[in-house]
Amino acid sequence: METPKLTEVRLPSTRSVLAVCAHPDDESFGLGAVLSSWADQGTRISVLCFTHGEASTLGATDGNLHRVREQELGTAADELGVETVRLLEHPDGRLTGEPTDQLSAEVRHAVELVDASLLLVFDEGGITGHSDHVRATEIATGVASDVGIPVLGWALPESVAAQLNDQFETHFVGRRPESIDLVVDVDRARQHRAVRCHASQSGENPVLWRRLELQGNQEVFRWLGR
Repeated sequence: METPKLTEVRLPSTRSVLAVCAHPDDESFGLGAVLSSWADQGTRISVLCFTHGEASTLGATDGNLHRVREQELGTAADELGVETVRLLEHPDGRLTGEPTDQLSAEVRHAVELVDASLLLVFDEGGITGHSDHVRATEIATGVASDVGIPVLGWALPESVAAQLNDQFETHFVGRRPESIDLVVDVDRARQHRAVRCHASQSGENPVLWRRLELQGNQEVFRWLGR
């Protein structure tokens, strides 16, 4: 009989976390609860975001999404306790076409600037299946391996992904219990406030709110490199 996998139940203690994201709001919608939890513990939190999210079909009537979403990111980051935000100018929806060397160099530069001791990313498969999410994770895990720091992937339980996909015809990628390394209790108060800072994207987004409801006060993670 196989020995059951032991799942960690607390965030790893670390000095400086760099979250590598594809779009403004990824840091709040997906990672907000864990980033604010780390901030509350005294960990330095930084965010690197590859695009301005200007291709979103949500909030398209709010004016210049490039500018709007940059402003929303800054406000949300303050709410979460993020110390440093670096927002790049890569084209939304087309990260897969951007040179790997350039993207990797930008992540490496951010790691050096904030003296990151851990990278936080979306799980392999990008959680939603969005190609930008997948690409951001691939680049970050490659850099983490090169510089010798761990990378932690935010994941969804398979049961939550299945319910979302059934209800909304989405394409979330979930993980079976034996694939999950950490199950962490979180306080979502700051995350909810940060999500509302992204008004252009959260106002008419039932999938977002349903995901938070289904997961309650827990988030799950996988080590993508240690």
